[in-house]
Amino acid sequence: MRPLFSSYSLPLLLLFISTFHAINANKLIHETCKKCSQTDPNLSYNFCVDSLQADPKSQSVDDLRELGKISIKLIKQNVTNTRNHIKKLLENKNSDSFIKSCLSDCFDLYSDAVPTLSQALKDYKAKRYDDANIEVSSVLDASTTCEDGFEEEKGVVSPLTKRNNNTFQLSAIALSIVNMLS
Repeated sequence: MRPLFSSYSLPLLLLFISTFHAINANKLIHETCKKCSQTDPNLSYNFCVDSLQADPKSQSVDDLRELGKISIKLIKQNVTNTRNHIKKLLENKNSDSFIKSCLSDCFDLYSDAVPTLSQALKDYKAKRYDDANIEVSSVLDASTTCEDGFEEEKGVVSPLTKRNNNTFQLSAIALSIVNMLS
């Protein structure tokens, strides 16, 4: 009697299943980012897709709730990296006093954002979407407050524009997903 499956069948079946999951996850990411960018004119569709796809866990996600959790973790990772970058910039002894003051304010804002995002993730997992929305919104506001500080003196260029924009965009993605679920 011949075996029902050959030694090649199982690996092929596993490959098919993993490919199917990746296709579904990719479709979910694209559909979600399309909705997010349609509802928020400040949100870039391409940024959304690229950011979510950059997380390896997103390749196996099969529902919006899981994608939302990934989006909040991406903000926290970005905020932590930005905070560390600001800390290094503050160590520069040659910085202008106004820029140093702005960087110090930004450091405080980003430092406060880290525990705020930890709480946002807890609230999100517990389906307390209103609380998660408020917490993620405060991080979005922190990025714009940081950037606006540099504009208070004419001719000053923020060294954090790209990072602040990334925080803003990642927060907007998470907020859109939270709003879809609530």
